[in-house]
Amino acid sequence: MPNEAFDTPLTDIEGLVKRSHSAFATGKSRDIEWRKSQLVAIKQMTLDNEKALLSALKQDLNKCEQESWISEIGFVTTEVDHTLKHLKKWAKPCKVSTPMVAMPGKSFVYPEPLGCVLIIGAWNYPYQLVLAPLIAAIAAGNTAIIKPSELSTHTAKLIAELVPKYLDNDAFSVVNGGKEQTSELLKHKFDHILYTGGETVGKIVMRAASDYLTPVTLELGGKSPCVVDSSADLNVTAARIVWAKWLNAGQTCVAPDYVLVPASLADTLVSKIKTKLTEFYGQDPAKSPDYGRIVNQRHHARLCNYLEGHNVAHGGQADASDCYLAPTIVINPATDSALMQEEIFGPILPIITVDDVEASIDIINSRPKPLSMYVFTKDKAFEQRLLERTSAGMVCVNDGFMFAVNPELPFGGVGNSGMGAYHGKYGFDTFSHMKTVMKRSFLFDVAVRYPPFSKTKLNLMKKLL
Repeated sequence: MPNEAFDTPLTDIEGLVKRSHSAFATGKSRDIEWRKSQLVAIKQMTLDNEKALLSALKQDLNKCEQESWISEIGFVTTEVDHTLKHLKKWAKPCKVSTPMVAMPGKSFVYPEPLGCVLIIGAWNYPYQLVLAPLIAAIAAGNTAIIKPSELSTHTAKLIAELVPKYLDNDAFSVVNGGKEQTSELLKHKFDHILYTGGETVGKIVMRAASDYLTPVTLELGGKSPCVVDSSADLNVTAARIVWAKWLNAGQTCVAPDYVLVPASLADTLVSKIKTKLTEFYGQDPAKSPDYGRIVNQRHHARLCNYLEGHNVAHGGQADASDCYLAPTIVINPATDSALMQEEIFGPILPIITVDDVEASIDIINSRPKPLSMYVFTKDKAFEQRLLERTSAGMVCVNDGFMFAVNPELPFGGVGNSGMGAYHGKYGFDTFSHMKTVMKRSFLFDVAVRYPPFSKTKLNLMKKLL
């Protein structure tokens, strides 16, 4: 529940937005050294307050130290390091070729910042999903308003406490609160909005942005399929599925949402997944120091409702008072059930059996385009068919979402799973306008393009263009 005592007063929001716009207008955020100083400050803020961050993440989601470091703290510091290493090159004007008709002249693409941007984060990775977009926005030379999720209360509070201590107070502000604060923010003009969350709110953000023709990046999610072929190494496959699915108790937008496997292979795969679950989290995951909790009781109830009437092959134990739901496997749920129609965003894994692995392609294509897709196979021909005949924001072959650790790869969806991308250079580009610049000389002002026109001029232009 939102903490009203800590929420940003609605009456303060207009002033914060104006201050950020004014800071951009001074031009200071365009300076590369200023950008670097702010990026260094983010890294320092993260490292100085590692213990506090670990504590906040533990309180919000019961994240263990290693999980928090890999997916939140280390992710942010690595993103800063990568950005600092490449920033000068990214920000440099890029010279491109110039056609004969425009000679003598030179052509360039100038990356320039968009202005004041709004970053709306999500609760499942409450530090990373605010700070990683902020790193990209700063690298591109923007100022920003940051809106952490109100559901991860402890992390949101900590972000609000730390940002003013480390970053430029005029350029960057944190707005905390719930629906009212977000709605108030969306009444104001921004130069770009990046939202991470669900499709329903994504549509609201996009509608609000349309009033100002503001560009948006939407990171939405969806039902990410996982295809297992008979040629796969099932021991490794099971371990990697368990890691990717039950990290953060399944509350990951790119977690496998359902598995498609040939019926002849299903029992063996399920058995190996159960074995790996026991190896990773013990006989009773409720007692494991490495297994997380559902963010709140509302989401816990939603997930428990998903299980009603289904064939639960493993898990299903729940404790609402602790927001605990055991790693759970469901076999062949009805395709029209809520479990198969909505993004699960929790520790439930449906296993769907198919007559043959080729049928997986039709099933995937019958659904909205997912944020991610996974295929476990040694069959290169099938791998290629899946890549060519299906669409997803990101694909990983023979692993979970390891693409997220590579800053050279874009992170983003397609269709219902989102639009736009960030991470590394792609984040810099998202928060930049690539300005066209052509420089020409006063010399050789050939009259071929000027009226009066003639056949001779036209024929010459055809050769030059």
